[in-house]
Amino acid sequence: MNVSDMNVSELQIALNLAGYDPGAIDGGMGARTYAALIGYTVQQPVSPTFSALGAGFAAAFPTYQINTTLRIAHWIGQAAHETGRFAYLTELGNDSYFAKYDGRADLGNTHPGDGARFRGRGLFQITGRANYAKYGAELKIDLVGHPEQAATPNVATATACLFWRDHGLNALADLDDGTGITRKINGGLNGLADRLAYTDRIKAVWA
Repeated sequence: MNVSDMNVSELQIALNLAGYDPGAIDGGMGARTYAALIGYTVQQPVSPTFSALGAGFAAAFPTYQINTTLRIAHWIGQAAHETGRFAYLTELGNDSYFAKYDGRADLGNTHPGDGARFRGRGLFQITGRANYAKYGAELKIDLVGHPEQAATPNVATATACLFWRDHGLNALADLDDGTGITRKINGGLNGLADRLAYTDRIKAVWA
């Protein structure tokens, strides 16, 4: 995948100099380059999870036109915050905690235990039976029957890309509007400074 507004080879060189191996300096945004960029963003060694996510990004981003420096920077910056630096793809809590979401018609939680069963999963944390059904239908995956799949790197990437598309976030990224993107993802401005710090780190290494 080539990024439309940037010499990716320069990014790869910068990542390599920072100690994050992007693989070949070939000017392509492949899985290893994304894995290195994830590691650089959160300042951690590249892990198997980062490598799996990198492969997911390389596969999914072209479909959703996440193909400019700003779009990639904002997408990854938001995901880094939402997942605690890519440490958690499943919302933390026990069944009693999630019981408060049982019976929530706005989430489509119509069965006992739906709150825990359809807890937040993925990079942007899809929540509730209705959202699992919606995204599963789009991806042709039975997320209602197997909700744990939403926490796998490929599916987590795909659902986040669908959310990004459905909420018009490429347009906000083009405006470098991190505040607007945060409102769409979070519903408020929780963690705004952290989200923007990750985004700015990516923009800086790509400068």
